Amino acid sequence: MRRTAPESVSTGLPGLDSVLDGLRIGDNVVWRIEEIEDYRRFVTPFVAAAVTRERSILYLRFGHHAPLVAPGPHIRIIEIDARLGFEAFTRHVYRLITDHGRGAFYVFDCLSDLLSAWATDLMVGNLFRVVCPYLYELDTVAYFGLLAHRHSHTTMAHIRATTQVLIDVRRADEARYVQPVKVWQRQSPTMFLPHIREDGRFVPVIDSWNATRLQVDLERRRGETAQRQLDYWDRLFLEAANAVAGEADETQQGAVLERLYQAMIGRDERLIDLARRYLSLRDLLAIRARMIGSGYLGGKAVGMLLARQILCRQDSELWARHLEPHDSFYLGSDVYYSFLVHNGWWPRIMRQRTPKGYFSEARSLRDDMRQGRLPDEVRLELARMLDYFGQYPLLVRSSSLLEDGFGNAFAGKYESVFCVNQGSPEQRLAALESAICEVFASTMSDDALVYRRQRGLEELEEPMALLLQRVSGRYHGHRYFPDAAGVGVSRNAFVWEAGLDPAAGMVRLVMGLGTRAVDRIEGDHACVVALDQPHKRPFRDADDARRFSQHELDLLDIDQNRLSTVSVRQLVQAGLDLPLRWCAELDREASERARERPGQTAPDPVWRLTFAPLLRHTDCVPLLRRLLQTLETAYDYPVDVEFTLHLDEAGTPTFNLVQCRPLQTLGVGQRVEMPGEVPERRLLFASDGHFMGGNIDQPIERVIQVDGPRYSALTQSEKFAVARLVGRFNRRIDSRDDCPTLLIGPGRWGSSTPELGVPIRFADISQVAILAEVAELGGGMVPDLSFGSHFFQDLVESRIAYVALFPQTRGGRYRPEWLDALPADTRLPLPDEPDDEPPTPAVAAAIRAWDVRGFGLRVAADILSQRLVCYAT
Repeated sequence: MRRTAPESVSTGLPGLDSVLDGLRIGDNVVWRIEEIEDYRRFVTPFVAAAVTRERSILYLRFGHHAPLVAPGPHIRIIEIDARLGFEAFTRHVYRLITDHGRGAFYVFDCLSDLLSAWATDLMVGNLFRVVCPYLYELDTVAYFGLLAHRHSHTTMAHIRATTQVLIDVRRADEARYVQPVKVWQRQSPTMFLPHIREDGRFVPVIDSWNATRLQVDLERRRGETAQRQLDYWDRLFLEAANAVAGEADETQQGAVLERLYQAMIGRDERLIDLARRYLSLRDLLAIRARMIGSGYLGGKAVGMLLARQILCRQDSELWARHLEPHDSFYLGSDVYYSFLVHNGWWPRIMRQRTPKGYFSEARSLRDDMRQGRLPDEVRLELARMLDYFGQYPLLVRSSSLLEDGFGNAFAGKYESVFCVNQGSPEQRLAALESAICEVFASTMSDDALVYRRQRGLEELEEPMALLLQRVSGRYHGHRYFPDAAGVGVSRNAFVWEAGLDPAAGMVRLVMGLGTRAVDRIEGDHACVVALDQPHKRPFRDADDARRFSQHELDLLDIDQNRLSTVSVRQLVQAGLDLPLRWCAELDREASERARERPGQTAPDPVWRLTFAPLLRHTDCVPLLRRLLQTLETAYDYPVDVEFTLHLDEAGTPTFNLVQCRPLQTLGVGQRVEMPGEVPERRLLFASDGHFMGGNIDQPIERVIQVDGPRYSALTQSEKFAVARLVGRFNRRIDSRDDCPTLLIGPGRWGSSTPELGVPIRFADISQVAILAEVAELGGGMVPDLSFGSHFFQDLVESRIAYVALFPQTRGGRYRPEWLDALPADTRLPLPDEPDDEPPTPAVAAAIRAWDVRGFGLRVAADILSQRLVCYAT
């Protein structure tokens, strides 16, 4: 609780103390100055007075100007690098304030120097709004300097509303004037008049004639710097526009470009280098025209923009015919931080950034962020964007600073939300705001936080920008969807037989929205195409080809105003104009069986989505190969793209490239010496093909197994309990290298339908070395070879090898009896956690773990022979 009569503190200038009635404990004092030296004139006596009273002084040094405070007794100078970003800077300051507790005094360098590091005035205002209340709570006194002509009116309004004391220091007629603008809970008849310093006193200008002359001179000086009242961000682009108009030479244009790359593209030097080669000043100005807020575009937006420019530079005529025009807007990363500050959550963000609060604070924060409200100025810009798009459906996509960069894809870690965009303008804006809040909130998901921690990114700044895209497609009555969509990789790390060339690339194709191409969908499968031999499929026979194909479409239901899933058969029966001529083949055998069913008079034909006509009879395959190889060459790195397809009557494809990022691959690796025929008594499992991870030679020290038949017999809640136990085992693996673990289970790991596999999240398996899925008899639990999906990209990035076991087929063996025969003392107890109920006997029987050190268990695989074996040496 703040004292009713707070202690008075001296500015070090008795005359100024008289004007202000002194400072108070808790005061944040902002000096709005014209030159740094004017700030120094007030900092020096304040520090001297504080030292005399043996107060602790913390001087936060981050500016480009000369130091304001010299080392000495009771003075601590802390260097902070503003270039690390707003969040890192704020977190550092927060920790300092917390560590030093109550009663310390602070001097900050001139905040205007932060503009060159953050490129936007908005974040200076946000810094003040989150730091000053905390300083006030801890009974401090803090000095801040601001250059009067460098900040926008909006920023100054935020600062004035937050601070306790705001003082203008002005120059006119060779004299310096001090004019208090705000002095909280203090006043006098002349306090807010200009004061001139005379012989140590500060004398108010009480003569109206002198006051008028002073104001006229000040207005003249203000008029000379009127343009400077723009936000730094706007001034930067005004300078860029002038450069394009011919008002700057080549060197000056280059300097402006470099500042824009640093302000918009990010901090990854490889991406900035690509931007230097492919994004011109005119390109960046065009991007700015579609940008809401300021800050970084984020990795997903940058990747999409770069990919389009790369293709058009390589062959503008070709891609003018086959690349859909770009039509996106961008929400800058600064909006994310402003959203957090606007809703009063910054103290919680600071708690979440600590080891203790990393997960616990995030869970409640995520719930609240979903219900947050965007700043009014952002909502106004979003309303204008909706006027532009009309009622076309939109997709709100995550585009965080680190996302889709070299080494960090964040595949599937953040949300993307479809807005069908129906209803009144107010309803459509509310739905859009809700979608944006949902994506912002996904930064606090367990999966995203585990991913960041696992990759050593938890201390790095990760603001969320957004890519706001018109959904590609066409209306089919009250349904809206593209002809086809897909994911493409320039390096096929998932070759399923020896003759395939990994360098040719691979795509996953679906009809309808691309959600079924990037996710593992229960009971449904994308069409996997190796681009060097597009007619080959990873199936054993025709029955597998039917089973592992797409049966349902994701689409937007305009009447219901939501994302929906509808079967292909239903759409055919509805008589929709589907591109079946290019995306499907008539399944004559199934159609014949349908006709033979009793009571069927004229059943509709049965179509199977094989995409064979598109792949055989159009330019789709050569265009995809060229697209992927062109991008890989420019990136000098394998790439992963997402796209939609529009097909005309002749089947000519037009691509809408919506994402491009560096593709993390495990590669073939060093050649592995494979064992000969392994005796049954030493074999755990083997597979011909159906594995991923390149050449593998991995010793195993721990095995965790979920028993298929026992798991199938569990209730749904018990199956989720098994998933939680898997996660606990995973969290107890401190180092994958020190304890390489094999995880074996039935069906599909990560299924949202427990009947099809164990419903874990990626955070529950992040520390295992090898993941095995087993096709168990009964219950329909069959591995899903969803190569190229977000799930498999997670495995690749985390260097987790994968194998799908089909024991009932030739070349597939699985012998869990090898585990059953292990000595009893190798069994590991089930992990327990405080406040959790113990597992039921049925759950405990369904999951087992062994310490197999000393048994020489290892997994060996050779990608060329497509042979994998897990055996005891």
